[in-house]
Amino acid sequence: MSDAMQQLDFDCLVFIGRFQPPHLGHLAVIREALKRARQVIVLIGSAWQARSLRNPWRFEERRDMLRSDFNGADNARLEIEPLLDALYNDDVWVRDVQRKVRDIARPSQGKQGKLPRIGLIGASRGQSSYFLSLFPQWESVSVPLVDGISASRIRERLFHSRNSASDYLSTGAAHDLPANVHHALNAFHESEASQQLLEEQQLLEQYRSAWAQAPYPPIFVTVNAVVVQSGHVLLVRRNAAPGKGLLALPGGFINPHERLQDACLRELRERVRLKVPEPVLKGSLRDQRLFDNPHRSWRGRTLAEAFYFALRPEQRLPQLKPAKGGEQARWVALADLEPDTLFEDHFFIIQNFLGLPAGWAVP
Repeated sequence: MSDAMQQLDFDCLVFIGRFQPPHLGHLAVIREALKRARQVIVLIGSAWQARSLRNPWRFEERRDMLRSDFNGADNARLEIEPLLDALYNDDVWVRDVQRKVRDIARPSQGKQGKLPRIGLIGASRGQSSYFLSLFPQWESVSVPLVDGISASRIRERLFHSRNSASDYLSTGAAHDLPANVHHALNAFHESEASQQLLEEQQLLEQYRSAWAQAPYPPIFVTVNAVVVQSGHVLLVRRNAAPGKGLLALPGGFINPHERLQDACLRELRERVRLKVPEPVLKGSLRDQRLFDNPHRSWRGRTLAEAFYFALRPEQRLPQLKPAKGGEQARWVALADLEPDTLFEDHFFIIQNFLGLPAGWAVP
């Protein structure tokens, strides 16, 4: 082992981010980590999420983009692992990070039986600095932020319009992106997934323009129904953007003179035409909770009041008739739920009510 390797500060440094997409600022943090630790663990958040304007690239795509900018020796010291969000339970998310690091981190040779020296590394401002405060048992390493680079601004330029994306990729991306990431995003720009996101961005712009003259940014209120019976949950498949083809909880906007629970029952009647009498539904209501993650909805600040109905187990699931608007309603076994098939935060709403662990249903 070289003197340089013997003088490294840490056995392991951990870097947590979403990397949507990986940019030169992220690489600066990882390169600094490689200088200071024998092993570097990169945890990629928002793994197994459906594609959206906030999460355009899947875990595997982000992992491959990151690895493409390091040589074989550096990649041998890099562990890149997925991290599922836990939007409404920070303690579950922290526990998941702790377990992943515990299982991956290893002490240096000659220190068997001794706990590895672990640090958490991140940029000095933004989301990374927030992560640094969540793990007091680990030392923290702060790296200066690379000025002028922002993943959110990169996404805005890539998905504002097709012309904007082409201009950015041909003239401005080299300032923000490593060469191999730039190449990967050029290829993604031509994909069907990119075209669907561009379509969603156009819809979002139309949506925003309708509220442009409002004196304050609008806050929307919606309802969702979590209806569970005999190990199945009631879902609809969306037939239009945003989230075309994804599964979603039944729900929608409340009417001006409507109470929240009444709105939820109305949506079950109109959207899925659930063949369960309303008194039975009301008697099956077990819980209701507000879901208010600021980034939960594509349309902007949207609060969702969700109602959890636990129907009595029966040999046959309640009948569903053709749904309003052509959306297809279906019963889905809980074991078949996967985060990347559900719209917005609906997987996490189900997870929150049913008390499912963070790693549940994830390969």
